[in-house]
Amino acid sequence: MTHPLRLRAFRVLFVGRTVSAVGDAVVPAALALAVLRATGSTADLALVLAAAMLPRLLLLPLGGVAADRFSARRIAVLADLTRCATQLVVGVELLGGGPSLATIAVASAVGGTAAAFALPTTSPLVTGTVDEAQRQSANALLGATANASRLAGPALAGALIWAAGPGWAFVLDAASFAVSAALLAVIQVRHLPRPERRSLTADLLLGWREVRSRSWFWSSLLGHGTWNGAAAVLTTLGPAVAVERLGGEGVWLLLLQAGAVGMLAGSLLASRIRPRRPVLTANLALASYALPLILLAVAAPAAAVVVAYGLALTALGYLNPIWETVVQGQFPPHVLARVTSYDWLVSLGAMPLGYAVAPLAARLWGEPVPLAVAGVLVLVACGGTALVPGVRRVGWQQPPATEPALDRVSAR
Repeated sequence: MTHPLRLRAFRVLFVGRTVSAVGDAVVPAALALAVLRATGSTADLALVLAAAMLPRLLLLPLGGVAADRFSARRIAVLADLTRCATQLVVGVELLGGGPSLATIAVASAVGGTAAAFALPTTSPLVTGTVDEAQRQSANALLGATANASRLAGPALAGALIWAAGPGWAFVLDAASFAVSAALLAVIQVRHLPRPERRSLTADLLLGWREVRSRSWFWSSLLGHGTWNGAAAVLTTLGPAVAVERLGGEGVWLLLLQAGAVGMLAGSLLASRIRPRRPVLTANLALASYALPLILLAVAAPAAAVVVAYGLALTALGYLNPIWETVVQGQFPPHVLARVTSYDWLVSLGAMPLGYAVAPLAARLWGEPVPLAVAGVLVLVACGGTALVPGVRRVGWQQPPATEPALDRVSAR
């Protein structure tokens, strides 16, 4: 079997995505410090983050329709160019010395809109540049480079901020999107016959019916959404528990580093391990996130919490490429972007709920209660997918090439 990096189209896609991932990994730390330096307000930082998150969530289904209806490569290029412009605006604003919060928020909202159209294009780009037998390796490679970038991003951000200020981090991200767009513009992606033109509503409904017609998919999405909501609870309450009960800020930083290493290790494992029941295996592994949540709730020894978190994030790093490969093999190509957009919508949509509920619950009952409840919910939601026959049966096979009629797709 030809390694995916031997294929020119995927090799160019891989380089573009790697460059973009490195630029993106620098931004979170730079954005937080830039806004806090400019305004000194965590509420202002929350406003900027919400300005980016809301359009990304709300417009994801439209992004999926656009990538299915038009060329996924063209949509990805336009999205990268838009994000290049928005990051450049923020960078110039910060370098000017008197940054405007309104300008940064508007640029973040435009960038979030572009991200809603960019996220659903990844799977069609992978399936359009590699064959079915190479997809698992291709997805694992993309996952590994993204996770490696997350591992190196904070250090690179710190060096840039220390040497030149946070504005240059955004200039670097803008340059990374420009490079990614240029590389995407020259690759050849296999052409798919255009499906019958429908209204926007019909396209959205067809994508949703494809989702709910597969019990393995929507039941897994419920588990993945619960996992992300629980991750928001841990991210919100974990630092306080680490500082107050486990030994200080160093424990929290070590935990985050262990998670980043675990994510990278998991994505590397995904390129080599091909289980017979991929979704069942990955979902059961994902249930391991309950352990660090419960250990934090009971203030277990710091070493145990750090190790448990690293192993749980290894499971997540393993799940992502496996899940993407199965989805690419189980859904017809002409609905893949829409299905992916609903996947992102459900998975990410639970995070704002976790961010909002966690501090309220902690004030009412103390931090251990929401952490323990989140752990139990992850265990039930992810482990419970094993009871769904479709989860136990689903494999890697390619879907039929024909398009199902809109009126005959129904839920099982």
